[in-house]
Amino acid sequence: MELYLDSADLKEIEEAFKLGFLDGLTTTPTFMHRGGVTDVDSLIVKLSKMVPVLQIEALGNTAEEVVKEAERQLKLGLDPQKTVFKIPVSLEGVRACKMLRDRGLLVNVHLVYTLQQAYMAMKAGATYVCPLVGRLQDQGHDALELVAQCVFAVDHYGYNTKIMFSSVRNAEHIRNAINVGVHTITAPWKIMKSLTDNNLTTLGTEQFIEHTRLVTMKVKDVISDINPVVGMNTVLTDAIVKMTEYGFGAITITDNDGNVKGIFTDGDMRRALQKEGQAILKKKMSEFTYGQPLAVQQTDALTVANDIFKHKHVDTILVLDGTKPVGMLDIQDLAQ
Repeated sequence: MELYLDSADLKEIEEAFKLGFLDGLTTTPTFMHRGGVTDVDSLIVKLSKMVPVLQIEALGNTAEEVVKEAERQLKLGLDPQKTVFKIPVSLEGVRACKMLRDRGLLVNVHLVYTLQQAYMAMKAGATYVCPLVGRLQDQGHDALELVAQCVFAVDHYGYNTKIMFSSVRNAEHIRNAINVGVHTITAPWKIMKSLTDNNLTTLGTEQFIEHTRLVTMKVKDVISDINPVVGMNTVLTDAIVKMTEYGFGAITITDNDGNVKGIFTDGDMRRALQKEGQAILKKKMSEFTYGQPLAVQQTDALTVANDIFKHKHVDTILVLDGTKPVGMLDIQDLAQ
């Protein structure tokens, strides 16, 4: 099934065709008018060099006028094998379609609203027949049934025509088009670029990225250069100042050789204040009792730290290089 972009906006056309697999571009005088285009011919030539196949309007009151307009556009330098002339369905329109097809040119008979119109276009040899689904639905008609009937007619009678699903208003229309078996869809970029979106996919992708990061990255890759450390002889007041200065809820206590003796947290401070009062502020860090700190080596994978955060319900883990502290790992570092 072919996929066309429906647009006249150069920026979104350039963006859309970076996908690399779009089959072509459909455009209309209405799009050009909305975009403030004043030199239609120049735009057509430019677009023809940007896309694999360009579908453009060929208008006229008679079949001869339509054919003459198509010939004029070809003289601008358009490739007849990569240009599809869009003709509104009418008796003169299908006659023009037959005349152009007899010359080997490609034709899209569009503005189709009934099966009878589609049949006449198929009989005239139209390369594409284009029902306008959104516009039909706006009028309360069963547009999807019409498209299904057109697809059935092509398949049943063997017409060499592709049914193009157009006037796409939402992503559901794309699903409808696929379900009824159309041969071609032309859709606005706003709709097309939403087709790969899904909340479950987004959540799953984020989870895969997170788990890959936890397995492949090391603790040293995410810790900051901040390493709040004080010695055993430091007074608690000074330790609190330093802890606050670094913005951590914990500080590492080391002996004279730089080896870790323990971790002092803001929770430890609150508990000590409740138990002994403000007198503890004058104590040295050597006067406190420390348990075995929760720590990881800087060369550990992030998943090691993640397991500690998950099972121990802490916010900060000491990071070591052997027995020497090199920093603190905050739970928020894993989310960076």
